[in-house]
Amino acid sequence: MERDIQEIKVVCFRLGSETYALDIMRVREIIKPIRLSGLPDAPSFVEGVINLRGSVIPVVDLRKRFGLTEPADGGERRFLITVVARQPLALVVDAVTEVVSLPVRELRPPPALVRVAGYRYLIGVCLVRNSMVFLVNLDAILDPCESDELTLFHDDSDESEGG
Repeated sequence: MERDIQEIKVVCFRLGSETYALDIMRVREIIKPIRLSGLPDAPSFVEGVINLRGSVIPVVDLRKRFGLTEPADGGERRFLITVVARQPLALVVDAVTEVVSLPVRELRPPPALVRVAGYRYLIGVCLVRNSMVFLVNLDAILDPCESDELTLFHDDSDESEGG
């Protein structure tokens, strides 16, 4: 019998002045930015690739993906290492703020008339200490074509059998 999920644990992060969150079970690790290698002809929101312990991982700037224009200060930037459509991704955020447990009953769909940056990538909204937090739908970050494009850059030699 399936048990009802009462809470979801999320990692909160800032993009500009807004706070967003991801299900912590989808975040493999959080790292400080490391050296990037550029990718010719990559989508504009892809900053390049990183080599993380032998794995080549595309880096997606969520600020660009969400259409934010204000510049990031860069001081607290972090890479959230995730997996989207079996593709490891590093998501660039302005700062990671905290990990919190959200009661599932308090999650609400994003208001239809409110268009925050990245609205189409959101699955919900809730209040954390009287501040609005937007829950990101990680599976919507890349469309299937973009996912296929970025798969070309992923080195899965550490995941293959008998390598």
